[in-house]
This record gives sequence, C-alpha cells and structure tokens, in this order.
Amino acid sequence: MKITIIGTGYVGLVTGACLAEIGNDVFCLDVDQRKIDILNKGGVPIHEPGLQEMIARTRAAGRITFSTDVAASVAHGDVQFIAVGTPPDEDGSADLQYVLEAARNIGRTMNGFKVIVDKSTVPVGTAQRVRAVIDEELAKRGLAGSAQHRFSVVSNPEFLKEGAAVDDFMRPDRIVIGIDEDEPGVRAREMMKRLYAPFNRNHERTLYMDVRSAEFTKYAANAMLATRISFMNEMSNLADKVGADIEAVRRGIGSDPRIGYHFLYAGCGYGGSCFPKDVQALIRTASESGHNLRILEAVEEVNGRQKDVLVNKVTAKLGEDLRGRAFAVWGLAFKPNTDDMREAPSRRVIGELLARGANVRAYDPVAVTEARRVFAMDLEAAPEQLERLTFASTQDETLIGADALVIVTEWKEFKSPDFVHLKSVLKTPLIFDGRNLYELDAMTELGIDYHAIGRPYAQPSELPADA
Repeated sequence: MKITIIGTGYVGLVTGACLAEIGNDVFCLDVDQRKIDILNKGGVPIHEPGLQEMIARTRAAGRITFSTDVAASVAHGDVQFIAVGTPPDEDGSADLQYVLEAARNIGRTMNGFKVIVDKSTVPVGTAQRVRAVIDEELAKRGLAGSAQHRFSVVSNPEFLKEGAAVDDFMRPDRIVIGIDEDEPGVRAREMMKRLYAPFNRNHERTLYMDVRSAEFTKYAANAMLATRISFMNEMSNLADKVGADIEAVRRGIGSDPRIGYHFLYAGCGYGGSCFPKDVQALIRTASESGHNLRILEAVEEVNGRQKDVLVNKVTAKLGEDLRGRAFAVWGLAFKPNTDDMREAPSRRVIGELLARGANVRAYDPVAVTEARRVFAMDLEAAPEQLERLTFASTQDETLIGADALVIVTEWKEFKSPDFVHLKSVLKTPLIFDGRNLYELDAMTELGIDYHAIGRPYAQPSELPADA
C-alpha cells in the first residue's frame, strides 16, 4: 500500500519505518528541512533502539522516502497518517495547530479517495475538526460533495513506549481503530484492515470502535499508567515516614494478578512527552465539559512534588546551603533508552542543586547533547548557575571530587557499578538513589551511606574506607 506519514518525530518515524519494513511504500513528510536532511544523509534525529537500522534497510530497498514536498506527500498516500506534535497550550489543552494545518494541506491538494488517520494523541472531537477543515478546503476548490474527493477520518492512537517503540509497533498488544460506519468509513475500514493484516496473523489484535471512543482510549490509558506511578510515589513517601520498605511493598502487591508489577515502581517522578501532557489535556477536556477529574488533578500534583523528593533528601543530609559541594549525577533523559529531556526529573533535580550553590557534573549514555541544549534554555537567566554544570563522557568521570552521587535515570549500566572504585573516588561514600537500584543490605555491608525512595535508611557498617 502507498502510505504517507506527516511528521517525523517519535511516532511518525517509527510508524513510517515499521510500515515500510513490512512491505509498504512510505512517504515521510516534515516541514523541518533540518530533520529531512539528517534522514536523507542516513542519520536519525532521535535516539530509538533499532530505528536507524530499520530505516537504512527500508531506504536501501526503496520503500521509504523523506521530503518536505507537501503536494507530493498528499498525492502519494492512499492512507495519510497525521503524526505531528500536539504540545500543551498554556492552559494545559492540546495545541492542535499542526494537526489542523496537516488536514488543510490534504484538503488543498487531494485528488481521489483518502483515508486520513489521526495518529497523534489528540482530544476527543479532533477527528470532527479535521473533517471540517478538509471539507472547508474542498469547498474553496469548488469540490464540496464531489464523489471523487470523498474521504474518511480515522482515529488510530499509538501505544509506543519510548526506548521500545519499534518492538511495540512490530509486536502490538492491541491496535485501536476508531472509524465511522458510513460508506467512506466502510471503505476505510477495509483499507485499515489490509494495512494491519500482517500484525494479526497469529491472533486478532485490532479493536474497532467509534472515533470518539478511540480518541478517548489513548488518554485514558496514559492517565491510568500515570496514576499507578503517582500512587506508588505517594506510598513511598508514607513508607519513608513509617519505616516500611516500598520495594517489599511493591513485590507484595504486584504479586496480586489483579494489580501486577507494571508501572509500579517508586521514584523521583515521571516525565517525557506523553504522561504530563496527556494528563493535563484530559483534565482540561473534563473542565471544558463541566466536569472535574479529582484523581488526575491529584496525580499531576503528586508528580510535581515527587520531583523534589530527591533534593529534599540531599538537603536533609547536607543542609540547604550547598555552596562548595559537588555532585555527580547519573542519568539525564526522562527514562532509559531515549535522549528525550521533555519534563525529565533531572531538570528539576539539577536545577535545585545549582540554585543552592552546588557544582554538578552529569552523565547520560545518549542524552548529553540534548541536555546541553535544554539546560542552556532552562538556565538562560542564570548564567552563573550554568557555569557550575558540566557534562562528563563517562559515569566514572562524574565521581572525581564529588561529595555524593545522585541517580536520576535507571540506565542498565548504572545497576552494577564497581562500588569499591566508587567509594575510593567519592569524597564521602554517599548515594542518593532516585530509582531504588541497589539493595539495602549490600549498601550497609559496603559502608555506603545510601538514601533511596521510600526505603529505610541504610546505615553503613564500620568498615575500612577501602573495603
């Protein structure tokens, strides 16, 4: 099939590459010439495991094209995926200007039947707005009601985890398609069924529903996952007060099959491009409908507070004034296997350490370049603080001369460090762990002063400094 992908961000690139991988002819459009140049030179503007290799294969096979040519993109695809950004407005609602502009471009140049697929995460009712914009553009061309220019707007939300997006697309647990039951919708359903047939060979994974329900499903899913995270963070804060170990609690409740273990880890808050934005957008949608989502309002509030928990542990141990103190920070991206810094807890943690006068040397396996850009913006009004932030090329390099280690992102390479070496390099054997990576007994035996999230304080034993 001939497919057009509008937008080459996480969702667009992964969708385009995966659909090309299974044999489709894919045209990827972006108005950002820089992105297209990178892609046409064999690079990828984002970090996503397996994506660059897949794009290289499909380009070599002639099944994927990257361009800024809007008219060519509309002419190419029988199915047009809109996968552009929907950043939050100041009021928390999703900004649909890029979605609607993509729809206008389709309406301005389309000739022949098109299936327009909303792949971006969009509020309930967006498909109706997309349909109205295309109708408006067709009317301007004198083509309103033209049988040759009929179209159907479909909702096909993505359920991709950054860092595992290629695997999630190629092995989906469900494919949600919202579609109208009119004549264009029947035709669109057959086309979408054919497109996704390779993913349904072992068993049917596609869930068909009305368009508004499909749009709602994406927000409800992300809101549920964000709620689980904030719930466990609330429990971890109480565990700190009463002397319980949140890791033992997690195992105790996660073993209940009605609850399970997924998204049940306490930490220093969630970030990224989805959960914060989607929770805010759903709260805004409810408000516009005259309804309050009290649980989600609390989820958002809890997550905001949780990003301060790690720094609060630092100041409880070392005092509010951190001038003259140096900290090693491991992890900058909001989660492992990505370079995404959007809403990353590290931005709050490092910002608070710098504001209290500390020096910070940070390391991340892939996000350092993006982190430099983001912190330059975050600290534009505080150049003196920016001067006290440096980035290391290895995790060990961050430790030299540091008073303590602060762990913010749970990259695999951080899970089994050489603790003897770590102790010998740090000024004091002090770790603040925002992801609960290490065992309390091991830290005690090693003589490490270990402060985690929702776990009892690991009192170091009286061991020699070089033990």
